[in-house]
Amino acid sequence: MGLFRKKKKPQYVEEILEFGEAIDRRSEKRANKAKKNTKAKQAPKERQSQENNQGQEQKKSIAAEYCEQILAAAKNLDETKREYKVVTDYLTDIQTIEDLPEAELEKIQETAQNVLNLNEARDAYLNKSKTISDAQFAQMEQLEREMPEIIKRLQSNESYQTTVKRDMQYLEGEREEWRYYQDSLEQEEKVLRKLLYGLIGLFAVSVVAIVILGIVMKFDIKMPFVIASLVAGAAGAAMAWRLQNDGMEIRKAQANINRAIVLLNKVKFKYVNVTNAVDYACEKYHVKNAYELTYIWDQYLEAVKEREKYQRTNDDLDYFNDKLIRQLRRYRLYDAKIWIYQAKALLDKKEMVEVKHELLVRRQKLRGGIESQVEEVRAARTEIENMVKNRPEASKEIKAILDSLDEVCGLA
Repeated sequence: MGLFRKKKKPQYVEEILEFGEAIDRRSEKRANKAKKNTKAKQAPKERQSQENNQGQEQKKSIAAEYCEQILAAAKNLDETKREYKVVTDYLTDIQTIEDLPEAELEKIQETAQNVLNLNEARDAYLNKSKTISDAQFAQMEQLEREMPEIIKRLQSNESYQTTVKRDMQYLEGEREEWRYYQDSLEQEEKVLRKLLYGLIGLFAVSVVAIVILGIVMKFDIKMPFVIASLVAGAAGAAMAWRLQNDGMEIRKAQANINRAIVLLNKVKFKYVNVTNAVDYACEKYHVKNAYELTYIWDQYLEAVKEREKYQRTNDDLDYFNDKLIRQLRRYRLYDAKIWIYQAKALLDKKEMVEVKHELLVRRQKLRGGIESQVEEVRAARTEIENMVKNRPEASKEIKAILDSLDEVCGLA
């Protein structure tokens, strides 16, 4: 049964149309003969012939539509029947599995358990969130051999950068300390110079005062003059020594400042170089520091292990899938391969009941569809039979076409 039967070639709508055209040609010949015999009745007969032709064409068009409807319904009916058979075969497979001996079923369930576990492991890998991007993974994979040395070099550069920066900060602090010391000495030198000038002025005023008092009071000015000279000399000498010492300290501070500047320039040059190296590496590998690069590398190694594990899982899954199919094919099931996707039903009776229930519901719906489609075909066939009752000359041909349609639709 069905559209693909080879016992008898069905006649399609085109054959009905050709058959209708042949009938119309015979009608036209009869009309032309009637014209020649009776000229007086030519006009009425022509009008009647035109009306008949229009009616025949209308009937032919409607009949063709019904035949097309039958063929479309027949195609759907055949597909529904095939689907119905598939569902029935699946139900038969379930019954066969449920009727297996306990020992044989246990072997199948053992394999199904392996399939289920491996599927869960694979799904867990696929659903696992990525810790690094695909671009980072590709870059790590490309530099897999060099990456440990790259990380080590970046760590060394960052450590050296930290050391150089600390030395640079120390030298900057030392330079500023000497500058502060120099500034304080210069300020002290200014004060001492002012005091020295003041001391000289005070000594001059004292000498003048002693002389005037000696003249007025008529006493010996030798002793006061000596005392004033000694005091002024001692103070002046102390101030001069201090000024000389400050000058020496200022020059020493300037020398230390210059030395700190030279060292600072060298350290800055080193710092710039190592910073450029660190920044270039960070820019090249899209990280902020060696710690982040190390983290990405560790995650890459973990991802490689997971990928290898996933590949082994796939290999094991392929093995157990093939094994399960081979075990089930021993019992001549309709589709043994489907059970690798329903391994849980082989292990859990409740799951198997749900699968069976779903198939039963599908089969019931398909059965209802088949019945409705058959009724549709029968109704269309009845309409065609009613339309050709007024054409007895075409009854044999129409009947042959309908019989062919019956065979196509499975109604014969």
